[in-house]
Amino acid sequence: MKRTKLGKLVLLIGLLCAGCSGAPSVDVIGSFFPAWMVCIIAAVVVAFGVRYLLLKFRLESEVGHLGLFYPCVVVFLACGMWLVLFR
Repeated sequence: MKRTKLGKLVLLIGLLCAGCSGAPSVDVIGSFFPAWMVCIIAAVVVAFGVRYLLLKFRLESEVGHLGLFYPCVVVFLACGMWLVLFR
């Protein structure tokens, strides 16, 4: 019985300590922004570049539903940038 209480206490302490590190933030002209916000903005800019390339090579009609494709591109790029740059 004591062993399960000790296990629960260790688990609780571990969960509480997991949030002790500061959130990653980026300094932009003296103002700090969360890293995820910077990644989303960069992903939207890169998604415009992807659209430009697809239009240039006349491939945009091949990707299917554009209302689903471009948000997925933004989410993929934002998550990828966040993982590569801040993790």
